[in-house]
Formats: sequence, structure tokens, C-alpha cells
Amino acid sequence: MGLLPRPLISAPGGDEESRARQLGYFPDGTTERIAEIQRLKREGYTMAQIVSRLATEARTEPAGISRDAGRASPSPLGDPPKLTVEGIAHPAFMVNYNFEVIWFNRPAQSLFLGPEAQLPATSEGRNLFRLLLIQAKPESNQRALLRFHLSLAKERISKATLMSLCHGVPPERLALLEKMYAEIDPEEARPILDAPLHLEQADGGVASHRMYAAYFREGILLILMPEGVESEGLLHFLARRDEVIRSLLRKRLPVLTDLAVLVADLQNSVKICSELPPEEYFELINEICSVMSPIFRKYFGTHGKHAGDGLLYYFFPQPDSNYIFNALRCAREIRSEMQKISKAWQIRKNWLNELYLNIGLTEGQEWLGTFQSATSVEFIVLGDSINQASRISDFARFGAIWATKSFMGKLSTEERLKVRFGVTRSTPEGREVFVSSSYATVSALVSLENARNDKLRDIATLPVTEVVEVAL
Repeated sequence: MGLLPRPLISAPGGDEESRARQLGYFPDGTTERIAEIQRLKREGYTMAQIVSRLATEARTEPAGISRDAGRASPSPLGDPPKLTVEGIAHPAFMVNYNFEVIWFNRPAQSLFLGPEAQLPATSEGRNLFRLLLIQAKPESNQRALLRFHLSLAKERISKATLMSLCHGVPPERLALLEKMYAEIDPEEARPILDAPLHLEQADGGVASHRMYAAYFREGILLILMPEGVESEGLLHFLARRDEVIRSLLRKRLPVLTDLAVLVADLQNSVKICSELPPEEYFELINEICSVMSPIFRKYFGTHGKHAGDGLLYYFFPQPDSNYIFNALRCAREIRSEMQKISKAWQIRKNWLNELYLNIGLTEGQEWLGTFQSATSVEFIVLGDSINQASRISDFARFGAIWATKSFMGKLSTEERLKVRFGVTRSTPEGREVFVSSSYATVSALVSLENARNDKLRDIATLPVTEVVEVAL
């Protein structure tokens, strides 16, 4: 099979070309026509396509006019067909930088799972190395594929992290992975990498392949091609980077994944909007977004859709950092930057308004997928985590960071020591005392009889805590 719409075939002289001669689509013995067919084949057309196009052209030419009369262009077929994601006929798949499979085509499914097996639902089950260790057959192919992908992963994933990602795999398989990890040299990342790969065939023979790896911000696209198959069309395809990644993201497989959710809402946004001219209010919102976006990227946050003036970001497990702690550090830095923005606007407008982003944090295991329009792809998480984080940000006031008990529980002991958190309590004498490393239900912290707190009823029994400081 080939990467183009049909596999490239032998040079002119085969049955289909003879049929073209017999039908009169080019004069017998015309070397220019033969050269033209050779060129079109190199560009990815099959002889069946060429015959069909030439037949159509022959039917539409006026009677009595020579085929070559007044011909200006050498090809009646126009531009060669563009390769698309759907048109990749060889094993192709995409992994994120945790090496979890986020898209694959049917040939890749057969390579990893067998033609009828389904990809596991969880992100952990979709780890490429776990799939190779458990599913890939025969053993020689398993080793070849492991060796190549370990060379891509070694600079990104430590041995300890890799072994933890593959927990539950039979011990002898883990021992193989550990041995190969120690032996392999890491590949230097570059826009497009290709390397030789020799795989055993069903008949017991060995076939030479080339594995192509194209790096994108969202992950790595991998394509396995037989040696000798025309690759020019593939390279043109990979060069259309924006088009390729949009197509891949549209086909991203829904996955059940662990995640942290951060929602940050602008306090008193209605009041601020009423006090500013429209152009200045939009300027303020755009400034907040442009200042915060690099901070979210720094801590591996993924933008989500959120109504209103708020920000919604997801944090997913990373190879060598705790996604929960990433979300906390991101929240701390956002709060610091918002204080600078507030002071700048106070000077600019000579007003007393303080600008606050109130932050809610929670975690969970939810379904991650994409919603697509004609022009964009948005990451969507289904589940209660987003609603919880949004309600907690409604509960937070004056730029505070509040998080759920389950969220804080995902921190390691070492990380928790870097966080000052707790709840402020009122004593019988009316004094307020901050009780560190403690939690309280939302209903114990606010009166739900107050109409303005009606929307907090959804999280009334949720244990939360205020995050006061996070050490970097």
C-alpha cells in the first residue's frame, strides 16, 4: 500500500498503460506521452486515475481537432492530488508528549492492537510503550518499534516515569524496556525525522521501512512507510503544518483522563464594563488574556471554552512534573501578574477600582474530546470538574485562590510543604483566626440563605481550602 490515494506502481509498460495505448489516449510511440505518464505516476497518480482523466479529456475535445493542437501545458490533469490525513494508507498515528496515542488510522490499529481490538478508554491504557509491550507482535517487531520510540522519548521521559507509566505490565516485559532504555541513544528533535526500520512480515521475511516523525506543539505524528515508496508527496503533506495539525486535532480520539481544572473570573466585571468605554473594556480583557497566555503555556495549561470574562484551562499529567502542582504555580503567577495590571489601570484611569481574578481549582477524571467548527477546534472536557471549578471561582473573592480537598490531596508530601493553605475561622469572641492545613465545606463558610449565594448550593458540601502562598 502507498501513502498516496493508491500505491505507486511499476514504470510504463504494464497492463493499464497498454490499455491506454489501445484506447488511443496518446498516439503509439509518442515518447513525450510516455514521459508525461511517468511524471504523473511519480506525483502520485495511479494508472487507473490517469486513464480515467485522459478518457474524460478525449470525450470533451472538439471533433477534428488534434490532441496536440495549440497545447500549451504538458499535463491535462492539473495539479497532483493532495495527500490528506484520511488518505494515509500506511500505519499512521499521533502521540502527545506523554507518548499517549491520541489518533491512529486503521493500519496502525492492526499494527498495535490487531484489526478488531479497541483502543483502551483511559489515557494510561493508551500509553504507546504499554501498547507495544502488551500488544505488538511478533517479538522482533516489538523490539524494533520500542527501540525507535524510546529514542524519541528518552530526552522527555525519565526511566522512573516510564516504568511507572507501564505499571502492571509483566515483569519480563518491564525488564526488556528498562534494558533498552539504558542502551538507546536519544534522537535529536527536529521538524521531520526519518529513520530506517526493519519489520518481520507475515510470511516470515523481513521488509525494510522508514519511520517518519513530524513534531508539532500538540504532539508527534508518526508514519511507517515501506522502503522505496515515493515519499515526495508525504513531505509535501507534512510541510502543510497548520492544515495537518488541524486535521489531526479534529480526529483526536476522546479519552478518559486525569486532569486539573483552573477557572479564573474577573470580579465585578459588569461594574467595570459599565465604567469603561467599550474599546477600553475590550482592551483590558485582551491585555489580561495576552499577559496570562504565556503563563499557562509555561505550566502546560490547555485552553478550554468558558462563557463570559473568565479563563478556563486544563492541566494534564506530564512526564516529569505534577500537573496538580503546575496548576497551583500557574494560579500563583496569575495572581501576581493581575496585581500589576490592576495598578497600571489605576494609574491610567485615576480610579480606585481593584482588578481581581478569582481562581477556583479542582481535579478529576473526565472525558476529553474536541468540538469542531469550519474554522477552529476547541478542547472540551465533559464532567463535573469544570462546574466545580467555576462555582469555586464564584465563591472566591478579592483575587483569592481556592481549591478542593481532593485537589490538594494529589500533591506529594514534598510539594504540600511548599504550599501555605487553610481556612479563616471566627472565634467566639469575634476574632478571625487562620487555621493552616485545614478545610471546610462551602456551606460552613458562607450563608446559603443569602440569595446571591444560590449558585453555590451545587458545591455546598464540597470541602475547600484557600491557597495563600506557593513556593516556586
